[in-house]
Amino acid sequence: MSDGALSQEEIDSLLAGLDTGGGGKASAAPGAQGGGTSSREAQFFKSILEGTTGSQSQNLSMITGLDVTVGAPQVDQVQRDAVLQSIPEEVLAVQIDMTGGIPGEHMFILSKETAVRIASLANKDDSLSDLDDMAISAVSECVSTLTGTLITVFTDRTGNRSLQTSSAEGSYVPKAMVRLPSGDFIRVVWPVNIGGKPEQFVETFSLPFVRDVVAAAGGGGAPAQPAQAMQAAPGMGGMGMQGMAMPNMGMYSQPMGGGMFAGMANPLGGMNPPNVQPVQFANLPMQSAPPEAGNIGLIMDVFMEMTVELGRTRKLIKEILGMGEGTIIELDKLAGEPVDILVNHKLIAKGEVVVIDENFGVRVTEIVSPMERMNDMS
Repeated sequence: MSDGALSQEEIDSLLAGLDTGGGGKASAAPGAQGGGTSSREAQFFKSILEGTTGSQSQNLSMITGLDVTVGAPQVDQVQRDAVLQSIPEEVLAVQIDMTGGIPGEHMFILSKETAVRIASLANKDDSLSDLDDMAISAVSECVSTLTGTLITVFTDRTGNRSLQTSSAEGSYVPKAMVRLPSGDFIRVVWPVNIGGKPEQFVETFSLPFVRDVVAAAGGGGAPAQPAQAMQAAPGMGGMGMQGMAMPNMGMYSQPMGGGMFAGMANPLGGMNPPNVQPVQFANLPMQSAPPEAGNIGLIMDVFMEMTVELGRTRKLIKEILGMGEGTIIELDKLAGEPVDILVNHKLIAKGEVVVIDENFGVRVTEIVSPMERMNDMS
């Protein structure tokens, strides 16, 4: 007789989200209940993603400067444990959620080696070997570009013009700390070849987002009836339609009898007419998230000219032509007065001259206020 305690098998089953009432058997397979996606929905979503491979290849080629080929993705419905078992112990996770018209959780997961390689190619820095803040920022910008292409395709397929994304937030963490969705979600594995070397991108979508996109794109209903199986419409004199190609409703070019379709609301005898929609062109500016201060990381490796000015003076041309060795030029600065520090010839700070070993240097003593800089520019 049981003492009321749970066996280890029952505890493991509860932790794994299984139903212990059926002898430890797992719950229904994904897609068998309303909370999952059917295999047809998953295939439809995969077909949408496959339409982006060409654009994504071009995006990555521009970012890395190498020939890039993005292959057809693998799409499946998984849970957290399945993803954690398939990725390295430490990964770069870039969270960039879908917002606006169809919200949902969304993330890219990259191994350290793949992330470092993309960052070094994007920043033109062959010495990069670790994921510092600048490298993470570079990869996050790359993910933003890839997600922007997805938003364009989702918008085109669903007709929802309010699709947007949040700002990309990258973090290099142990895989156990990756913020994956709870329960079932969709995993997309992209095979990517960068300059002849294979890489792998893992992308995750929350289940509700995928189902909403599929439904809005027309992929959630029953399969369309093939043209050759259509029956003749009433009033067509028993004319069969088997084997007739029906690319559009303008196919009836041959004479078919005057007044044949008079008074008929649907010439296909009650069947749904073809889904004819106007051509919709995606908007060019697809940057969904407003620019933020974090994007300054893109220009952190740009060189700027910095000079230290001891002082100035004005001379006549004849005085300049008369200068020679030993000539002393008097400047407008007093002895001991701070020198000017300029970046691209704009005053940004003041300091005092110091000697470091045998080299001159300058110690910053004052940062020029923005108002003074504006007055100096005017």
